[in-house]
Amino acid sequence: MTLAVFVPLVAAGALGAVARAWVAAAIRRRWPRRGVGTLAVNLAGAFLLGLWVGLPGLPTAWLEVVGTGFLGAFTTFSTWMVEATAGWRGGRRGSVILELGAALGAGVASAALGFVLGRVWG
Repeated sequence: MTLAVFVPLVAAGALGAVARAWVAAAIRRRWPRRGVGTLAVNLAGAFLLGLWVGLPGLPTAWLEVVGTGFLGAFTTFSTWMVEATAGWRGGRRGSVILELGAALGAGVASAALGFVLGRVWG
């Protein structure tokens, strides 16, 4: 990776992390149920990554900067797992398994929809 890609990638990652915190907090204020903010940013990030990757002809550097940098920092696997672990330890094992499966399926579907739309729009 060249410095010309590394520096924008780091900046995009910082912006993605800030955007995640802002969006998740805004969603949590509106819908305070545990995990809704995390689910929303992960589904939005999956959709946007699918859309970005689906656009034909994007230079690899742009895919790295936006896909890995911004969207990689915007989505949050670690928070998702912390919330699942807390639910598991709290005795909500059945609902945790259901929520994880539903979120994973919805994430794959979001990414696929984004990819298809990227191909259509591109």
